[in-house]
Amino acid sequence: MIKCLSCAAQIAPQLVCPRCGAPLPHDLDCFAALGIPRNLTIDPEQLETAYHELSRKVHPDRFATKSAALRDSSLRATALLTRAYRTLRDPVGRGLYWLELNGHKLSANNNRVPPDLAELVFEVQEQLEELSRDPSCESRRGIESRRLALQSALNDANARLAENFGKWNVAQLSRKALTDELKSTLSRIAYLRTLIRDVDRGLEETGLSPEPRRSPNSDGS
Repeated sequence: MIKCLSCAAQIAPQLVCPRCGAPLPHDLDCFAALGIPRNLTIDPEQLETAYHELSRKVHPDRFATKSAALRDSSLRATALLTRAYRTLRDPVGRGLYWLELNGHKLSANNNRVPPDLAELVFEVQEQLEELSRDPSCESRRGIESRRLALQSALNDANARLAENFGKWNVAQLSRKALTDELKSTLSRIAYLRTLIRDVDRGLEETGLSPEPRRSPNSDGS
């Protein structure tokens, strides 16, 4: 329980006092800050609604004439809310945060190139070197085709991430297996994003414009 600075009520940790509406920037996790269940699968509309409603409640303008303590609480609550929203709305950020909440992180092993991507990394590097030496139509077509393939692989990885999110509520599934799968998928996404950035940079450096990026509608919801 925590004590509200405004009405002195003893309440469970949350962002806003339910009695007087004062901000309570307690040490909350991102889910608690937004007042939503601690679940990897999130309804985007619910997330948006919670964020905007709470933003209005803790906005510093509402407490501009209040005590210094309440003004400070408003600022800290706003910062916490913004950080929580940005973390949870991005599926990758949400997955990494979930690992952190559960005492895990991407280990050194997960930072290595996934075995099935090692050859792909080498091939992309070769194509970029070729494009740098000879930005001909053939080289350009090759790297543009490669980028489409990378984007397709990233879309698949994002879909796999969403599938993993949905499994965490299935009681009979192993949490260790789900954690390993989550780490592997996050690592894969990170490498594919890096390869796409490298390709885009290579195209830009040769005076070419990469194909517009299409962000897949895979928010892990």
